[in-house]
Order: sequence, then C-alpha cells, then structure tokens
Amino acid sequence: MNRNLKTISAITAGSLLLATGAVAAIQKYPMVGGAAMLPTRTIAQNAVNSRDHTTLVAAVKAAGLVDTLNGPGPFTVFAPTNAAFAKLPKGTVETLLKPENKGMLTSVLTYHVVPGRMTAADLAKNAAAHGGKATLTTVQGGTLTVSKGPGNSWWVGDAKGGKAKITIANVGQSNGVIHVVDKV
Repeated sequence: MNRNLKTISAITAGSLLLATGAVAAIQKYPMVGGAAMLPTRTIAQNAVNSRDHTTLVAAVKAAGLVDTLNGPGPFTVFAPTNAAFAKLPKGTVETLLKPENKGMLTSVLTYHVVPGRMTAADLAKNAAAHGGKATLTTVQGGTLTVSKGPGNSWWVGDAKGGKAKITIANVGQSNGVIHVVDKV
C-alpha cells in the first residue's frame, strides 16, 4: 500500500508540473481575444485566432491584404477591435466590405499600418525626442501621431483629430508588432 501511495504521489506531482508548464507557456505570450499570440506566426496568422478581431480579419480579406500581412514586413499594426468597428456609424463596415469599395477599404486599413517594427519603447523614445509626440508615416501615406495620455496610457491620433487608446501593446509577430486600439 505504501508503494501505491508513492506511485500516486509521483503521478500527481508529475501532472502538476506538466500543468504548471502548460500555464507558463500560455502566459509567456500575450493573449488577445482569448488566443495566445505566438511570435513565430505572422500578423495575419495570429489575427485570425483573436475573437476580438473578426471584423478586422474580414476587412483584411476583403481588401486582399492577407498575403501582405503574411509577408516578411516588418510592419507595425494599430489593430482595431470588433468593439472599435462597432463604434463607427451604422452601416459603415458593411459599406466598406462591398467589393466596389475595395480601394477605400484598403486605404482605411493601410492607414493603420506603419512600415517597420515599432515597439512601445520605440514609440516612447520617438515621442520623447519630438516634444512628446511621435509622428509616423503610414503605408497609406498619411500620418499618425502617438502620444502619452493620462497615467501610463498611450494614444494614437489621426490627421482628422480622432484618437484611439492603445489597449494592448507589444504583441510580437514574426513579421512585426501589433498594438491593439479601441477605435478605428
């Protein structure tokens, strides 16, 4: 009986070690939309696993940008959530997803992409060197301004004065980095 107890104890201890290792592996990578974002995957490969980015993924597919976001990059993507898209006026997303509006959709999406890998530390350093605001040129050709907000928050501003809060920063990808934002 003592031998059985030792065997059960050894099995239990082994199971706990395996479970702890699995939890540590999951926590090692940022969670976005309920999915671990693996740095060995591309921006597009990780985005499809986030339940918070289904609208963005549908838009990327409709615009024909999947291959680009699976490409070598590197890119920095300010990725709006489903909730961010839901804040747009009623019918906006549906209109943008129509085939005849592919050019406009592509313009909107590429306005959220900056060439290169810009981590939060890079953005902060750039902002500090330029009076508190980092000005970035997007793939679309427009500009975004990143600045520090209240507390430790960081905000992304567009040319029209719209602002989005970075809610999850530094989501590393094999071809760049994603910063999740709360507005389109």
